[in-house]
Amino acid sequence: MSSRVLRKLQGDKDKELADEVSDTETDTPVSGGARRKQLNINRYDLLNQHSHSESEVKEDDNETEAAKSCEGGDSHDIKRKKKKKKKKSGKHVNTQRSSEDNADIDEVERSVREVNRLLGENYIPKVATPTNVKHDKSTHRRNILSVQHKHLNPNNELKRIFGSKIVQSEHKRKNRGGGRGHVKPTTMVNCKENWPQVGKSGLSMNYIENKNGIQYFAYEHSQSYRQVQNKFLEAVESLNPDNIVAIINDHPYHVDALIQLSDLCKLSEDLAMAAELIERALYCLEYAFHPLFNVAQGSCRLDYKRQENRALYITIFKHLMFVGGKACYRTSLEFCKFLLSLDPDGDPVAIKLAIDFYAIRAREYQWLIDFVTEWDGSKNLLQLPNFAFSLAAAYFYVGDSAKADVLLQDALLMFPGVLMPLLEKCSVQIDNRVTYHTFFSNANDQKKQSPALNQLTLLYINRSYHIWKDSDLLPWLEKNVHEVLDRVEKGDPLVEDYEMKRLKRYVGPLPQTIARHILLSDLKGVSPLADDSSGPVLSFDPLPPKDSINIYTRPKRPALPVNNSNPLGIFFRSILPNFNPYNIPPVLEGGREEEGARALAEGGDNNEGGDLRRSVASLVDAMRDLLNNIRPEVPNDADGEENDDSADDDLT
Repeated sequence: MSSRVLRKLQGDKDKELADEVSDTETDTPVSGGARRKQLNINRYDLLNQHSHSESEVKEDDNETEAAKSCEGGDSHDIKRKKKKKKKKSGKHVNTQRSSEDNADIDEVERSVREVNRLLGENYIPKVATPTNVKHDKSTHRRNILSVQHKHLNPNNELKRIFGSKIVQSEHKRKNRGGGRGHVKPTTMVNCKENWPQVGKSGLSMNYIENKNGIQYFAYEHSQSYRQVQNKFLEAVESLNPDNIVAIINDHPYHVDALIQLSDLCKLSEDLAMAAELIERALYCLEYAFHPLFNVAQGSCRLDYKRQENRALYITIFKHLMFVGGKACYRTSLEFCKFLLSLDPDGDPVAIKLAIDFYAIRAREYQWLIDFVTEWDGSKNLLQLPNFAFSLAAAYFYVGDSAKADVLLQDALLMFPGVLMPLLEKCSVQIDNRVTYHTFFSNANDQKKQSPALNQLTLLYINRSYHIWKDSDLLPWLEKNVHEVLDRVEKGDPLVEDYEMKRLKRYVGPLPQTIARHILLSDLKGVSPLADDSSGPVLSFDPLPPKDSINIYTRPKRPALPVNNSNPLGIFFRSILPNFNPYNIPPVLEGGREEEGARALAEGGDNNEGGDLRRSVASLVDAMRDLLNNIRPEVPNDADGEENDDSADDDLT
C-alpha cells in the first residue's frame, strides 16, 4: 500500500477521533494518557478494518447514529458502550480469523485483495516481466562483469583446493594489520603485518562525472608525490637499481617504483618478492579509492589515456598473472572481469585475450558462453583464435556436443595454424594423415598467415596448451580434425572463404593494445614484433597511448647510432647512461686530450667539478692504453705471425 493512501485513511480516522474528543470535552475532561491511547493508531489495522463481516459494519453504523442522537446524554455511558462493542468486535474478529484460516482462500491472496479494494476496485499491480523490460547494453555488461568480493581473495580459493588447515598453518596471522591499530578494510589485497602504514601517500582518486549510470573517476597525484615521481624517472634513466631501492626505502608505497622493482625481482627469479611488491602497490591503489568507486558493480571507469590511471591497469594485470601462477584461476577470472569493466570498449591491456583461459581453468563454462554470446555481436570475439577454440571447449564441457563440434570445426577451418604447434606443445604424436596434409602443414606459411595472426596464434598456444592436455578433449579434437580434412578434400566452400578472410582481416601491424598485452604477459615463445615498439619499453608504463594525457616528461637520454660498435663508447654507456661519444667536450677530443687534462689539472680548487673532469680525463687515457694493449689470438704459424705483425701495426 502506498504511503499516500495510508496518510489519507489515517487522516479520516484522526478526524473522527478529534470529533469524539471535542464532544466529550464539554462534559468531562480527558487525561493526556487517554488521549494518547485514542490517537495511537496501528497502520496495519487498516488492512483488517474492511475484512469484518457486514453485520459488524452495520453495528458500527448503528453505534455512530446512536452517538449522534444522544448528544445530551451521559458521555460516560457512551464510553462504556463503546468499550463493550470493542470487546465484542475483538472476539468476533478472532472467531472470524480462525474460520478464515480453514478457508480455501490463501492468506496472501486475501490480503492482496483487501489492499486492492482499499486502493480501488480497478487497481491492478504492474509486475516487471522480461517482455516489458528494456535491455540496456551497459546493464548487460555490468551484469556479466559483476565481481564477487569473496572470489577476489586467493586464500579462499586455496582453502577450497588444499583445505583450510593447510592454508591457516601457512597464514597464521588472522588479524589484518596486527597490532598497528585501525587499518582501512580492503577487498582486493589484505594488508600484511610487515608492511608499513600507508598514511598520506599523496595518491588519491577524484570523482569526475556520472553518465547514464556509468561513473568516471581519475587518480590524482599530490605535489609531494609528483616530486617523488620525478626522482623515480631519473632513477630509471640511471639504470641503477639501487636508486629505485632508495626511493622505496624513503617512500614505501610509491606505485611505479614497486612495479619496477618487482620486475627486477622477477628477473632474478625471486617470484615471491615480486608478487608481494605488486600486492603492496595494489593495496596502495585500493587504499586511495573514492568512496563511490565500487569494484563489484562494474560501472566504474578509468581513462587509460591519463598517465596517473595506468598504474591500476598494470598492477591488476601483473597481480592476476601471479595469482594464476598459484592455480587460483577463479580469483584471476574475477580480476579479469574487474580489469575489463574499467574500460570495456577500449580494453587498453587486451585482457580479452586471457579471460577465456581463466574461465576454462576455473570451470566457469556457462559464464564464458554467456559472455561470448553477449559480446560477440559488438566485439567480434570469435575472430580471435583464443575465443574460437575456448568457446568450443566450453560447449563440450557443458555437454552440448553437437554445438561443440560445429564450433571446433569452424575454428580449425578459420585458424588452421593453431593445430600443429598446439599438438607439438602438448607432446602429442600427430597422425600421418594430419602431418602430411597441406591444409595444416602449410598453414603457418607467411603467405597464408600474416605476422599479426601468427602472434595471436602463438599467444593462445603458449598460454592455453595445458587445457588441451585433458584426456577427454584429445579424442574429441582428433575426431573433428579428421572431419575437417574430409570437408577440405570434398571442396567445402568455407575453406576458401575463411582463407580470404584471413588474408584481409589480419593485415598490418598488431594493435597497440595487443602488443602491450604481449609485453605484460611475458610468455615464453611470444615476443612483440619489432614494429610494435617505437622506443624503449618501460615495465611500469609499456607502450603508452599516442594520445596520452601526461603530467610527467621523461628525462631524455641521448640516443646512440645503431651502428655504434666502439668498445669505449659501449663501456661509457654502461656506467654513464647520459654519455654520448659524439658529443665529447673539446678538451677531450683529438690530439687535445693531454692539453685538456693539463689545463684541468691546473684549474685549481675554484673550478666546480674539477675533480670529476680530471677523473674522466684519466679514465679516457686508461681506456686508450687498455685498448692499445689488446692482442687478438692467432695460430702459431708463419701466416699467423705475419697477421700478428700487421695487426700490431694497425693497433699502433
